[in-house]
Amino acid sequence: MAEQERKIIIEREYIIPLRDSWLRAQKYKRGKRAVKAIKEFLVQHMKIYDRDLSKVRVDVLLNNEIRFRGMRKPPAKIKVKATKYDDGIVVARLVELPKHIEFEIARKAKKEAEKLVRQKETPKVEKVEEKKEETKDTKEKEASSKVAEQAIEKQAAKQEKHTSKTSQETPKIQRKALKK
Repeated sequence: MAEQERKIIIEREYIIPLRDSWLRAQKYKRGKRAVKAIKEFLVQHMKIYDRDLSKVRVDVLLNNEIRFRGMRKPPAKIKVKATKYDDGIVVARLVELPKHIEFEIARKAKKEAEKLVRQKETPKVEKVEEKKEETKDTKEKEASSKVAEQAIEKQAAKQEKHTSKTSQETPKIQRKALKK
């Protein structure tokens, strides 16, 4: 929403050559060097007079596309849409999204839409379920109290059996082998 409030000054599309810049870097630094090359190119071409690289922002999807094949093998060139806002910040985005990314974005949008639909439907269902749960809770409490009373009675009966056996005192039988 913050981007919508800002005013767009310049909006251009570029095909940025990256191979020359990342071939000079070590293999494990090539992805970073490609991102830096994009920023340097946009600083030069989007009229940022103080040549400040921090004023250029690379979109997440563009960054992912650069690093798609790994840090060691970024693309040789990339097509970018650059937008400069009134606060001096330039945002770089991919012009043509790859099909797998478009699919993921559509999938996420569909999931969010389903979530919103579920959230709208659930309060009505929950109220009815809450009333049913309350009646179930009272019935369950009554049933559990009956079960608890029966369990207490069983324990009392067991204790009576044990006390009655001990009062009769049955004689202990010892084996002859133990007497020797």
